[in-house]
Amino acid sequence: MTVTSEQLQAIMPQADAQNIQKYLPYLNQVMPVYHIDTPVRAAAFLAQLGHESGQFSMVIENLNYRADRLVTVFPKYFPTPDIAQRYAGKPDKIANKVYANRLGNGPETSGDGWRFRGRGLIQLTGRASYDDCSKGLTGNTHTFEDAPDLLATPQYAVASACWFWTVYKTLNDVADQPDNWTTMYKNKLYSKFQWLTIRINGGLNGYDDRLALWEKAKTVLK
Repeated sequence: MTVTSEQLQAIMPQADAQNIQKYLPYLNQVMPVYHIDTPVRAAAFLAQLGHESGQFSMVIENLNYRADRLVTVFPKYFPTPDIAQRYAGKPDKIANKVYANRLGNGPETSGDGWRFRGRGLIQLTGRASYDDCSKGLTGNTHTFEDAPDLLATPQYAVASACWFWTVYKTLNDVADQPDNWTTMYKNKLYSKFQWLTIRINGGLNGYDDRLALWEKAKTVLK
């Protein structure tokens, strides 16, 4: 299937027309390669991209949080206002703290959290996924490790999202399920689109926005 600029604009009404034109050719080129080629798969995929990228306005993660937002968004890492205040307005320090010692990153002092913060239309995050994506897209494990901002270019912003969706997380199989499909995770029942969101985000952050984009996408692409 081919997605048109009019369809993308209808799904993401806040998207800048120039940004749509920037990514559209790569979406139509790469989505079929990764079998994101049916209305149900494309609707779920584009809805998640719409949220992760702020409707195509952002391909590098914005971690410039105020103290009160740090306590709300990252309570595990900033349990008190005093701790949050020491990091507020310092996106590099925030990234290094919240992404330390996970996702293939080293400790907070390594700088890996900032270097391998979210990039691309689906916000690929962490040294491990950067390296795996590098191997998948270029055959060289260190391509994005050596030049992480490549993931912010239109070609790789799209390609990394498609690779993440189909290869890294195998989400086409989930997208193919009926909308009333459910699955059990940690003793709790989740819907199809909730499970897609958890697989991408690790939780349900921004779920209402993702869901609204999905409902639009299903209508537009049906």
